[in-house]
Amino acid sequence: MIQHPFPPLYGPESHTLILGSFPSVKSREAMFFYGHPQNRFWRVLAALFKEDVPQTVNEKKALILSHRLALWDSIASCEITGSSDASIRNAQPTDLSVILSNSHVTRIFCNGAQSYRVYCKYQLKRTGIEAVRLPSTSPANAACSFDRLIEEWHIILE
Repeated sequence: MIQHPFPPLYGPESHTLILGSFPSVKSREAMFFYGHPQNRFWRVLAALFKEDVPQTVNEKKALILSHRLALWDSIASCEITGSSDASIRNAQPTDLSVILSNSHVTRIFCNGAQSYRVYCKYQLKRTGIEAVRLPSTSPANAACSFDRLIEEWHIILE
């Protein structure tokens, strides 16, 4: 079993939580969210908020917090081969109560199918917040164009 190696990112003013599934190998090495250079997450958010793509962890944190977002993953520990969500077994959910009790989060979006499945199975009953499944920004989701990601992810601005 691999444990999630870094904490959630949120502030007291965060109102929208974006949940990934489990950090990739590159994210675990970087000790921060969406660390794989081919993951389109940071480019999508930068485009939505009409900002430059953040390069450093501090710039990424600033982008998230300045737009009152929160980041976490739905899985706290699991068995995983490499970075493949399809290989995840024995997923144990994260505890979202820390974020929810210390922020203004009322909306939850899941970055991809695996995150959404785990959220619905383990966390929805506890939170009472219906999540919206968004197409994954992962390079493994190559069938989804950047333009389509922008179109689908635009809902987080509403």
